[in-house]
Amino acid sequence: MMKIRTKLLLYFAAVIVLVVLMFFVREQSVQRLMDLRDESTDYNFLLNEITDVTDQTYQSLQIYVHEPIEENVTYYREDKQELKELQQRFEERTQMTIDRKNYIHLLSSFLELADQTVEGVKQDHIEQYSRHLSEANDTATYIHEKTLELINQDLTAYQKLISLEDQKVKHTKNMSTTIFISIMLASILFALWFSNSITRPIDRLTHAAKELSAGNYSGEDVETSQRNELWILTHTFNEMKHSIRQSVKEVKEKARLSQLVKEMELRSLQNQINPHFLFNTLNTISKTAYIEDAERTSHLISSVSRLLRYNIGSLDRETYIKDEVDIVNEYFFIQQTRFGDRVTFHQQVDEDCLYTPIPCLTLQPIVENAFMHGIEEMSEGAEITLNITQDQRNVWIEIRDNGVGMEQDTLNRLMNERSDGTSEATERKGHSTGIGIRNVIDRLELFDKQSNVTIQSTVGQGTTVLIRLRKERDHGESDVGR
Repeated sequence: MMKIRTKLLLYFAAVIVLVVLMFFVREQSVQRLMDLRDESTDYNFLLNEITDVTDQTYQSLQIYVHEPIEENVTYYREDKQELKELQQRFEERTQMTIDRKNYIHLLSSFLELADQTVEGVKQDHIEQYSRHLSEANDTATYIHEKTLELINQDLTAYQKLISLEDQKVKHTKNMSTTIFISIMLASILFALWFSNSITRPIDRLTHAAKELSAGNYSGEDVETSQRNELWILTHTFNEMKHSIRQSVKEVKEKARLSQLVKEMELRSLQNQINPHFLFNTLNTISKTAYIEDAERTSHLISSVSRLLRYNIGSLDRETYIKDEVDIVNEYFFIQQTRFGDRVTFHQQVDEDCLYTPIPCLTLQPIVENAFMHGIEEMSEGAEITLNITQDQRNVWIEIRDNGVGMEQDTLNRLMNERSDGTSEATERKGHSTGIGIRNVIDRLELFDKQSNVTIQSTVGQGTTVLIRLRKERDHGESDVGR
Protein backbone atom coordinates (compact mmCIF):
# COMPACT_ATOMS: atom_id res chain seq x y z
CA MET A 1 0.00 0.00 0.00
CA MET A 2 1.57 3.29 -1.17
CA LYS A 3 0.81 6.31 0.97
CA ILE A 4 -0.33 9.62 -0.51
CA ARG A 5 2.80 11.35 0.79
CA THR A 6 5.00 8.76 -0.92
CA LYS A 7 3.20 9.27 -4.23
CA LEU A 8 3.73 13.03 -4.04
CA LEU A 9 7.41 12.67 -3.14
CA LEU A 10 8.00 10.24 -6.01
CA TYR A 11 6.25 12.52 -8.48
CA PHE A 12 8.17 15.63 -7.41
CA ALA A 13 11.44 13.67 -7.41
CA ALA A 14 10.75 12.54 -11.00
CA VAL A 15 9.95 16.12 -12.09
CA ILE A 16 13.11 17.45 -10.45
CA VAL A 17 15.25 14.78 -12.11
CA LEU A 18 13.77 15.58 -15.54
CA VAL A 19 14.29 19.33 -15.09
CA VAL A 20 17.88 18.86 -13.88
CA LEU A 21 18.59 16.52 -16.80
CA MET A 22 17.12 19.02 -19.24
CA PHE A 23 19.27 21.88 -17.93
CA PHE A 24 22.32 19.62 -17.84
CA VAL A 25 21.92 18.74 -21.53
CA ARG A 26 21.48 22.38 -22.45
CA GLU A 27 24.52 23.36 -20.40
CA GLN A 28 26.60 20.67 -22.08
CA SER A 29 25.63 21.99 -25.51
CA VAL A 30 26.53 25.56 -24.58
CA GLN A 31 29.78 24.42 -23.01
CA ARG A 32 30.68 22.53 -26.18
CA LEU A 33 30.21 25.69 -28.25
CA MET A 34 32.42 27.66 -25.88
CA ASP A 35 35.10 24.98 -25.98
CA LEU A 36 35.09 24.98 -29.78
CA ARG A 37 35.37 28.75 -29.86
CA ASP A 38 38.23 28.80 -27.36
CA GLU A 39 40.03 26.02 -29.19
CA SER A 40 39.77 27.81 -32.53
CA THR A 41 40.85 31.11 -31.00
CA ASP A 42 43.90 29.56 -29.33
CA TYR A 43 44.85 27.82 -32.56
CA ASN A 44 44.66 31.02 -34.61
CA PHE A 45 46.55 33.00 -31.97
CA LEU A 46 49.28 30.37 -31.99
CA LEU A 47 49.61 30.56 -35.80
CA ASN A 48 49.79 34.34 -35.71
CA GLU A 49 52.37 34.23 -32.97
CA ILE A 50 54.47 31.72 -34.97
CA THR A 51 54.35 34.07 -37.97
CA ASP A 52 55.37 37.08 -35.86
CA VAL A 53 58.26 35.24 -34.21
CA THR A 54 59.39 33.90 -37.60
CA ASP A 55 59.58 37.47 -38.92
CA GLN A 56 61.35 38.57 -35.75
CA THR A 57 63.89 35.76 -36.07
CA TYR A 58 64.57 36.62 -39.73
CA GLN A 59 65.11 40.27 -38.79
CA SER A 60 67.54 39.28 -36.02
CA LEU A 61 69.34 37.11 -38.57
CA GLN A 62 69.61 40.01 -41.03
CA ILE A 63 70.98 42.33 -38.34
CA TYR A 64 73.57 39.77 -37.43
CA VAL A 65 74.60 39.33 -41.12
CA HIS A 66 75.08 43.07 -41.54
CA GLU A 67 76.74 43.52 -38.14
CA PRO A 68 78.17 40.18 -36.89
CA ILE A 69 78.77 41.00 -33.27
CA GLU A 70 78.13 38.87 -30.21
CA GLU A 71 75.18 40.90 -29.00
CA ASN A 72 73.32 40.38 -32.28
CA VAL A 73 74.03 36.65 -32.15
CA THR A 74 72.44 36.57 -28.68
CA TYR A 75 69.26 38.31 -29.97
CA TYR A 76 69.07 35.84 -32.83
CA ARG A 77 69.41 32.83 -30.54
CA GLU A 78 66.68 34.13 -28.21
CA ASP A 79 64.29 34.59 -31.10
CA LYS A 80 65.25 31.20 -32.49
CA GLN A 81 64.57 29.51 -29.14
CA GLU A 82 61.18 31.17 -28.86
CA LEU A 83 60.30 29.97 -32.36
CA LYS A 84 61.28 26.39 -31.43
CA GLU A 85 59.04 26.52 -28.36
CA LEU A 86 56.12 27.73 -30.46
CA GLN A 87 56.81 24.94 -32.94
CA GLN A 88 56.70 22.39 -30.10
CA ARG A 89 53.45 23.84 -28.76
CA PHE A 90 51.95 23.61 -32.23
CA GLU A 91 52.93 19.95 -32.50
CA GLU A 92 51.49 19.13 -29.07
CA ARG A 93 48.18 21.00 -29.30
CA THR A 94 47.06 20.28 -32.84
CA GLN A 95 45.93 17.13 -34.53
CA MET A 96 48.43 16.33 -37.29
CA THR A 97 47.26 16.55 -40.88
CA ILE A 98 49.33 16.71 -44.08
CA ASP A 99 49.10 20.50 -44.24
CA ARG A 100 50.13 20.88 -40.62
CA LYS A 101 53.03 18.47 -41.04
CA ASN A 102 54.22 20.50 -44.04
CA TYR A 103 53.90 23.63 -41.94
CA ILE A 104 56.11 22.12 -39.25
CA HIS A 105 58.66 21.10 -41.92
CA LEU A 106 58.73 24.68 -43.17
CA LEU A 107 59.48 25.92 -39.66
CA SER A 108 62.24 23.34 -39.29
CA SER A 109 63.69 24.31 -42.70
CA PHE A 110 63.63 27.98 -41.77
CA LEU A 111 65.51 27.34 -38.53
CA GLU A 112 68.02 25.14 -40.34
CA LEU A 113 68.65 27.77 -43.06
CA ALA A 114 69.02 30.46 -40.37
CA ASP A 115 71.67 28.38 -38.59
CA GLN A 116 73.51 27.77 -41.88
CA THR A 117 73.45 31.54 -42.52
CA VAL A 118 75.00 32.22 -39.10
CA GLU A 119 77.62 29.55 -39.73
CA GLY A 120 78.51 31.14 -43.14
CA VAL A 121 78.90 34.54 -41.50
CA LYS A 122 81.24 33.09 -38.92
CA GLN A 123 83.34 31.49 -41.71
CA ASP A 124 83.14 34.72 -43.67
CA HIS A 125 81.81 32.77 -46.63
CA ILE A 126 79.83 35.50 -48.35
CA GLU A 127 78.39 33.41 -51.14
CA GLN A 128 77.21 30.69 -48.76
CA TYR A 129 75.47 32.86 -46.15
CA SER A 130 73.99 35.11 -48.88
CA ARG A 131 72.36 32.11 -50.51
CA HIS A 132 71.12 30.69 -47.19
CA LEU A 133 69.77 34.07 -46.11
CA SER A 134 67.85 34.36 -49.39
CA GLU A 135 66.41 30.86 -48.94
CA ALA A 136 65.48 31.68 -45.32
CA ASN A 137 63.62 34.74 -46.58
CA ASP A 138 61.72 32.64 -49.13
CA THR A 139 60.89 30.06 -46.43
CA ALA A 140 59.60 32.81 -44.11
CA THR A 141 57.37 33.98 -46.95
CA TYR A 142 56.05 30.41 -47.39
CA ILE A 143 55.41 30.25 -43.66
CA HIS A 144 53.30 33.44 -43.91
CA GLU A 145 51.26 32.02 -46.76
CA LYS A 146 50.86 28.66 -45.09
CA THR A 147 49.76 30.34 -41.86
CA LEU A 148 47.01 32.20 -43.70
CA GLU A 149 45.97 28.98 -45.41
CA LEU A 150 45.76 27.07 -42.11
CA ILE A 151 43.82 29.91 -40.51
CA ASN A 152 41.36 29.89 -43.40
CA GLN A 153 40.97 26.10 -43.14
CA ASP A 154 40.39 26.36 -39.40
CA LEU A 155 37.83 29.13 -39.80
CA THR A 156 35.99 27.12 -42.45
CA ALA A 157 35.96 23.98 -40.26
CA TYR A 158 34.99 26.12 -37.27
CA GLN A 159 32.04 27.57 -39.17
CA LYS A 160 30.83 24.09 -40.07
CA LEU A 161 31.20 22.88 -36.51
CA ILE A 162 29.47 25.97 -35.21
CA SER A 163 26.64 25.39 -37.65
CA LEU A 164 26.29 21.77 -36.51
CA GLU A 165 26.50 22.77 -32.88
CA ASP A 166 23.92 25.48 -33.46
CA GLN A 167 21.61 22.87 -34.87
CA LYS A 168 22.27 20.67 -31.85
CA VAL A 169 21.62 23.56 -29.51
CA LYS A 170 18.42 24.40 -31.37
CA HIS A 171 17.38 20.73 -31.24
CA THR A 172 18.24 20.64 -27.56
CA LYS A 173 16.18 23.78 -26.95
CA ASN A 174 13.25 22.30 -28.84
CA MET A 175 13.58 19.06 -26.92
CA SER A 176 13.83 20.99 -23.65
CA THR A 177 10.74 22.99 -24.56
CA THR A 178 8.90 19.77 -25.43
CA ILE A 179 9.99 18.16 -22.19
CA PHE A 180 8.96 21.25 -20.23
CA ILE A 181 5.54 21.36 -21.88
CA SER A 182 5.17 17.61 -21.30
CA ILE A 183 6.06 18.07 -17.64
CA MET A 184 3.48 20.85 -17.34
CA LEU A 185 0.78 18.75 -19.02
CA ALA A 186 1.72 15.71 -16.94
CA SER A 187 1.60 17.87 -13.80
CA ILE A 188 -1.87 19.13 -14.70
CA LEU A 189 -3.12 15.61 -15.47
CA PHE A 190 -1.50 14.27 -12.32
CA ALA A 191 -3.05 17.06 -10.25
CA LEU A 192 -6.49 16.30 -11.70
CA TRP A 193 -6.11 12.55 -11.22
CA PHE A 194 -4.61 12.89 -7.77
CA SER A 195 -7.22 15.40 -6.57
CA ASN A 196 -10.02 13.19 -7.93
CA SER A 197 -8.54 10.12 -6.25
CA ILE A 198 -8.79 12.02 -2.95
CA THR A 199 -11.96 14.08 -3.36
CA ARG A 200 -14.14 11.30 -4.83
CA PRO A 201 -13.74 8.92 -1.85
CA ILE A 202 -14.15 11.89 0.50
CA ASP A 203 -17.35 12.93 -1.31
CA ARG A 204 -18.67 9.38 -1.11
CA LEU A 205 -17.74 9.21 2.58
CA THR A 206 -19.48 12.56 3.17
CA HIS A 207 -22.63 11.39 1.41
CA ALA A 208 -22.58 8.07 3.31
CA ALA A 209 -22.02 9.92 6.61
CA LYS A 210 -25.05 12.16 5.89
CA GLU A 211 -27.14 9.09 5.11
CA LEU A 212 -25.92 7.49 8.33
CA SER A 213 -26.72 10.59 10.37
CA ALA A 214 -30.22 10.60 8.84
CA GLY A 215 -30.77 7.05 10.11
CA ASN A 216 -30.29 5.23 6.80
CA TYR A 217 -28.08 2.26 7.71
CA SER A 218 -28.94 0.09 4.71
CA GLY A 219 -26.91 1.97 2.08
CA GLU A 220 -24.19 0.28 0.07
CA ASP A 221 -20.60 0.26 1.31
CA VAL A 222 -18.29 3.05 0.18
CA GLU A 223 -15.69 1.69 -2.23
CA THR A 224 -12.28 2.97 -3.29
CA SER A 225 -9.69 1.36 -5.54
CA GLN A 226 -6.69 3.26 -4.14
CA ARG A 227 -4.98 1.35 -1.35
CA ASN A 228 -3.81 4.29 0.75
CA GLU A 229 -4.88 6.15 3.88
CA LEU A 230 -8.31 6.81 2.33
CA TRP A 231 -8.75 3.06 1.78
CA ILE A 232 -8.13 2.48 5.50
CA LEU A 233 -10.55 5.31 6.36
CA THR A 234 -13.20 3.92 3.99
CA HIS A 235 -12.79 0.37 5.27
CA THR A 236 -13.06 1.59 8.88
CA PHE A 237 -16.16 3.66 8.03
CA ASN A 238 -17.85 0.64 6.43
CA GLU A 239 -17.08 -1.49 9.47
CA MET A 240 -18.44 1.26 11.72
CA LYS A 241 -21.64 1.41 9.65
CA HIS A 242 -22.06 -2.37 9.87
CA SER A 243 -21.53 -2.24 13.63
CA ILE A 244 -24.06 0.59 14.03
CA ARG A 245 -26.56 -1.23 11.81
CA GLN A 246 -26.13 -4.43 13.83
CA SER A 247 -26.41 -2.51 17.11
CA VAL A 248 -29.57 -0.72 15.94
CA LYS A 249 -31.02 -4.02 14.82
CA GLU A 250 -30.28 -5.59 18.20
CA VAL A 251 -31.70 -2.59 20.05
CA LYS A 252 -34.88 -2.70 17.95
CA GLU A 253 -35.19 -6.44 18.50
CA LYS A 254 -34.71 -6.10 22.24
CA ALA A 255 -37.14 -3.19 22.35
CA ARG A 256 -39.71 -5.19 20.38
CA LEU A 257 -39.34 -8.24 22.61
CA SER A 258 -39.31 -6.08 25.73
CA GLN A 259 -42.55 -4.49 24.55
CA LEU A 260 -43.88 -7.97 23.91
CA VAL A 261 -43.12 -8.99 27.48
CA LYS A 262 -44.78 -5.85 28.84
CA GLU A 263 -47.88 -6.43 26.73
CA MET A 264 -48.02 -10.04 27.92
CA GLU A 265 -47.76 -8.84 31.50
CA LEU A 266 -50.50 -6.30 30.82
CA ARG A 267 -52.70 -8.99 29.29
CA SER A 268 -51.99 -11.17 32.27
CA LEU A 269 -52.96 -8.33 34.59
CA GLN A 270 -56.11 -7.71 32.58
CA ASN A 271 -57.08 -11.35 33.00
CA GLN A 272 -56.68 -11.14 36.77
CA ILE A 273 -59.81 -10.68 38.86
CA ASN A 274 -58.49 -9.76 42.26
CA PRO A 275 -55.94 -12.66 42.19
CA HIS A 276 -55.30 -12.72 45.93
CA PHE A 277 -59.01 -13.01 46.60
CA LEU A 278 -59.20 -15.75 43.93
CA PHE A 279 -56.24 -17.65 45.42
CA ASN A 280 -57.65 -17.41 48.94
CA THR A 281 -61.07 -18.52 47.72
CA LEU A 282 -59.59 -21.50 45.83
CA ASN A 283 -57.55 -22.49 48.88
CA THR A 284 -60.66 -22.30 51.03
CA ILE A 285 -62.61 -24.47 48.55
CA SER A 286 -59.70 -26.92 48.40
CA LYS A 287 -59.57 -27.28 52.20
CA THR A 288 -63.35 -27.64 52.38
CA ALA A 289 -63.24 -30.40 49.75
CA TYR A 290 -60.46 -32.14 51.64
CA ILE A 291 -62.45 -31.96 54.91
CA GLU A 292 -65.41 -33.44 53.05
CA ASP A 293 -63.15 -36.32 51.85
CA ALA A 294 -63.14 -35.06 48.22
CA GLU A 295 -59.37 -35.45 47.81
CA ARG A 296 -59.42 -35.44 43.99
CA THR A 297 -61.48 -32.26 44.00
CA SER A 298 -59.04 -30.73 46.51
CA HIS A 299 -56.10 -31.72 44.31
CA LEU A 300 -57.80 -30.28 41.25
CA ILE A 301 -58.50 -26.97 42.96
CA SER A 302 -54.90 -26.82 44.27
CA SER A 303 -53.58 -27.44 40.76
CA VAL A 304 -55.76 -24.65 39.37
CA SER A 305 -54.54 -22.34 42.12
CA ARG A 306 -50.87 -23.11 41.48
CA LEU A 307 -51.38 -22.81 37.71
CA LEU A 308 -53.01 -19.39 38.02
CA ARG A 309 -50.42 -18.17 40.49
CA TYR A 310 -47.59 -19.26 38.14
CA ASN A 311 -49.22 -17.78 35.04
CA ILE A 312 -49.90 -14.32 36.44
CA GLY A 313 -46.49 -13.97 38.05
CA SER A 314 -43.73 -11.74 36.61
CA LEU A 315 -42.55 -13.04 33.24
CA ASP A 316 -38.96 -11.93 33.81
CA ARG A 317 -38.47 -13.90 37.03
CA GLU A 318 -35.75 -16.52 37.21
CA THR A 319 -37.14 -19.83 36.01
CA TYR A 320 -35.69 -23.31 35.52
CA ILE A 321 -36.81 -26.35 33.59
CA LYS A 322 -37.95 -27.89 36.90
CA ASP A 323 -40.46 -25.05 37.40
CA GLU A 324 -41.79 -25.48 33.86
CA VAL A 325 -42.10 -29.28 34.24
CA ASP A 326 -43.96 -28.88 37.56
CA ILE A 327 -46.49 -26.44 36.12
CA VAL A 328 -46.96 -28.67 33.03
CA ASN A 329 -47.78 -31.58 35.39
CA GLU A 330 -50.34 -29.40 37.18
CA TYR A 331 -51.83 -28.35 33.84
CA PHE A 332 -51.97 -31.94 32.61
CA PHE A 333 -53.64 -33.08 35.82
CA ILE A 334 -56.37 -30.49 35.26
CA GLN A 335 -56.80 -31.53 31.62
CA GLN A 336 -56.73 -35.25 32.46
CA THR A 337 -59.50 -34.61 34.98
CA ARG A 338 -61.40 -33.02 32.15
CA PHE A 339 -60.72 -35.61 29.45
CA GLY A 340 -60.37 -38.69 31.64
CA ASP A 341 -58.92 -41.82 30.00
CA ARG A 342 -59.11 -40.19 26.54
CA VAL A 343 -55.62 -38.72 27.02
CA THR A 344 -52.38 -40.10 28.46
CA PHE A 345 -49.36 -38.05 29.46
CA HIS A 346 -45.84 -39.54 29.28
CA GLN A 347 -42.69 -37.84 30.41
CA GLN A 348 -39.04 -38.76 30.61
CA VAL A 349 -36.88 -36.08 32.19
CA ASP A 350 -33.13 -36.20 32.83
CA GLU A 351 -32.82 -34.82 36.37
CA ASP A 352 -29.44 -33.26 35.54
CA CYS A 353 -31.32 -30.87 33.24
CA LEU A 354 -33.86 -29.63 35.79
CA TYR A 355 -31.86 -26.58 36.85
CA THR A 356 -31.13 -25.34 33.37
CA PRO A 357 -32.45 -21.75 32.99
CA ILE A 358 -35.39 -21.27 30.63
CA PRO A 359 -37.84 -18.39 29.96
CA CYS A 360 -41.00 -18.46 32.02
CA LEU A 361 -44.10 -20.00 30.35
CA THR A 362 -42.24 -21.86 27.61
CA LEU A 363 -43.49 -25.44 27.93
CA GLN A 364 -47.08 -24.85 29.05
CA PRO A 365 -48.15 -22.88 25.90
CA ILE A 366 -46.73 -25.68 23.73
CA VAL A 367 -48.57 -28.37 25.71
CA GLU A 368 -51.74 -26.25 25.55
CA ASN A 369 -51.32 -26.01 21.79
CA ALA A 370 -51.03 -29.80 21.60
CA PHE A 371 -54.28 -30.16 23.58
CA MET A 372 -56.28 -27.47 21.78
CA HIS A 373 -55.19 -28.20 18.21
CA GLY A 374 -53.99 -31.78 18.38
CA ILE A 375 -55.94 -34.16 20.59
CA GLU A 376 -58.97 -32.25 21.89
CA GLU A 377 -61.26 -33.78 19.25
CA MET A 378 -59.93 -37.36 19.72
CA SER A 379 -62.35 -39.69 21.45
CA GLU A 380 -59.66 -42.06 22.74
CA GLY A 381 -55.98 -43.00 22.54
CA ALA A 382 -54.65 -39.44 22.75
CA GLU A 383 -51.07 -39.18 23.98
CA ILE A 384 -48.75 -36.31 24.82
CA THR A 385 -45.08 -37.03 25.53
CA LEU A 386 -42.49 -34.76 27.19
CA ASN A 387 -38.84 -35.83 26.85
CA ILE A 388 -35.94 -33.78 28.24
CA THR A 389 -32.41 -35.01 27.50
CA GLN A 390 -28.96 -33.53 27.16
CA ASP A 391 -25.68 -33.94 25.34
CA GLN A 392 -22.30 -32.39 25.95
CA ARG A 393 -23.35 -28.81 25.12
CA ASN A 394 -27.14 -28.71 24.74
CA VAL A 395 -30.38 -29.56 26.49
CA TRP A 396 -33.08 -31.02 24.20
CA ILE A 397 -36.79 -30.64 25.03
CA GLU A 398 -39.25 -32.65 22.93
CA ILE A 399 -43.04 -32.28 23.18
CA ARG A 400 -44.87 -34.78 20.97
CA ASP A 401 -48.53 -35.64 20.42
CA ASN A 402 -50.30 -38.19 18.25
CA GLY A 403 -53.11 -35.86 17.33
CA VAL A 404 -54.59 -34.79 14.03
CA GLY A 405 -51.43 -32.99 12.89
CA MET A 406 -51.53 -30.11 10.48
CA GLU A 407 -50.77 -29.24 6.89
CA GLN A 408 -47.73 -27.20 5.91
CA ASP A 409 -49.77 -24.05 5.30
CA THR A 410 -51.27 -24.30 8.76
CA LEU A 411 -47.82 -24.88 10.23
CA ASN A 412 -46.50 -21.79 8.43
CA ARG A 413 -49.35 -19.66 9.79
CA LEU A 414 -48.67 -20.99 13.27
CA MET A 415 -44.98 -20.18 13.03
CA ASN A 416 -45.63 -16.74 11.52
CA GLU A 417 -48.50 -15.64 13.78
CA ARG A 418 -47.95 -12.14 15.09
CA SER A 419 -46.19 -11.99 18.42
CA ASP A 420 -47.41 -8.49 19.35
CA GLY A 421 -50.60 -9.66 21.02
CA THR A 422 -52.90 -8.97 18.05
CA SER A 423 -53.55 -12.56 16.91
CA GLU A 424 -57.09 -13.61 16.15
CA ALA A 425 -59.26 -14.70 19.02
CA THR A 426 -59.60 -18.19 17.55
CA GLU A 427 -55.90 -18.75 18.13
CA ARG A 428 -56.36 -18.00 21.85
CA LYS A 429 -59.63 -19.79 22.49
CA GLY A 430 -59.29 -22.12 25.46
CA HIS A 431 -55.69 -21.08 26.35
CA SER A 432 -54.95 -20.24 29.96
CA THR A 433 -51.90 -18.11 29.09
CA GLY A 434 -52.91 -16.32 25.91
CA ILE A 435 -49.39 -17.00 24.62
CA GLY A 436 -48.84 -18.43 21.13
CA ILE A 437 -46.02 -20.53 19.68
CA ARG A 438 -44.51 -17.52 17.87
CA ASN A 439 -44.35 -15.66 21.17
CA VAL A 440 -42.52 -18.56 22.80
CA ILE A 441 -40.01 -18.67 19.94
CA ASP A 442 -39.39 -14.90 20.13
CA ARG A 443 -38.73 -15.00 23.86
CA LEU A 444 -36.40 -17.98 23.43
CA GLU A 445 -34.43 -16.03 20.82
CA LEU A 446 -34.18 -13.09 23.18
CA PHE A 447 -33.15 -15.39 26.01
CA ASP A 448 -30.51 -17.14 23.89
CA LYS A 449 -29.86 -16.14 20.26
CA GLN A 450 -28.46 -19.59 19.51
CA SER A 451 -31.50 -21.42 20.81
CA ASN A 452 -33.54 -23.26 18.22
CA VAL A 453 -37.17 -24.35 17.87
CA THR A 454 -38.28 -26.77 15.14
CA ILE A 455 -41.79 -28.10 14.51
CA GLN A 456 -42.59 -31.18 12.49
CA SER A 457 -46.17 -32.21 11.77
CA THR A 458 -47.92 -34.79 9.62
CA VAL A 459 -51.64 -34.85 9.01
CA GLY A 460 -53.19 -37.76 10.90
CA GLN A 461 -49.96 -38.65 12.73
CA GLY A 462 -49.32 -35.79 15.15
CA THR A 463 -46.92 -32.95 15.84
CA THR A 464 -43.46 -32.76 17.42
CA VAL A 465 -41.91 -29.59 18.85
CA LEU A 466 -38.15 -29.76 19.52
CA ILE A 467 -36.34 -27.08 21.55
CA ARG A 468 -32.57 -26.80 21.78
CA LEU A 469 -31.09 -24.83 24.69
CA ARG A 470 -27.39 -24.31 25.31
CA LYS A 471 -26.12 -25.25 28.75
CA GLU A 472 -23.86 -22.20 28.91
CA ARG A 473 -24.79 -18.95 27.17
CA ASP A 474 -22.38 -16.19 26.04
CA HIS A 475 -21.66 -13.50 28.62
CA GLY A 476 -23.80 -10.39 28.23
CA GLU A 477 -26.83 -12.02 26.54
CA SER A 478 -30.29 -10.96 27.55
CA ASP A 479 -31.86 -12.46 30.65
CA VAL A 480 -35.45 -11.77 29.68
CA GLY A 481 -37.67 -14.56 30.91
CA ARG A 482 -35.42 -15.53 33.81
